[in-house]
Amino acid sequence: MVQHPIKLVIAPHADDEALGCGGILDENTVVYICGIDESAFPVERPSLGTRIAEAREVEKVTGSCYIINTDTKVNYLQVTAMVESLECVIHSVQPEYIYIPHPGYNQDHRIVYQAALTALRPHDKNFFVNKVLVYEGVHDFIWSANTFIPNYFTPIDIDRKLDIFSHYKTQLRSYRSLDTIKQIAALRGAMSNVPYAEAYSIARWVE
Repeated sequence: MVQHPIKLVIAPHADDEALGCGGILDENTVVYICGIDESAFPVERPSLGTRIAEAREVEKVTGSCYIINTDTKVNYLQVTAMVESLECVIHSVQPEYIYIPHPGYNQDHRIVYQAALTALRPHDKNFFVNKVLVYEGVHDFIWSANTFIPNYFTPIDIDRKLDIFSHYKTQLRSYRSLDTIKQIAALRGAMSNVPYAEAYSIARWVE
């Protein structure tokens, strides 16, 4: 039986993995969701139970394994705590590929990106991940596209990606609608000579 490389996707929030990496989510993928509890928001948000249920539905559809951190609150992530958390997950999973979020303008994305770089530093106590890829967020594409410079592309089944994200019903909004996701994938596909693709930026690549 062929052993496929293990992939680890780090998602600041539940849905970031589907938006940035939906095309590569499969049974060889572990997803770590850093923050899911939105109860600290000043306005009414979906309940913790609803958000977890949506993530578990996506887990079922993709065949991926989801690890959900329920001890942190969205928009209140801390770098120090995230470094320790990510080091533990990376050491446990020992992936060949790891996908981390582009920092962009979202504060939790910046924190997770910074923490991930620290957790992935060459160090005798850390598991060394050979391939580190940064994935883009739809919000970054719309607001600050010039800050993300892709140099690695993966052809994807766009219908499958749209189906995966559609299970995050509470997260379907105008600026990250299914049409917007499809249009971005078409543009990334045009850049890489395929119908649809996801774009990444290589942070480290060791063969």
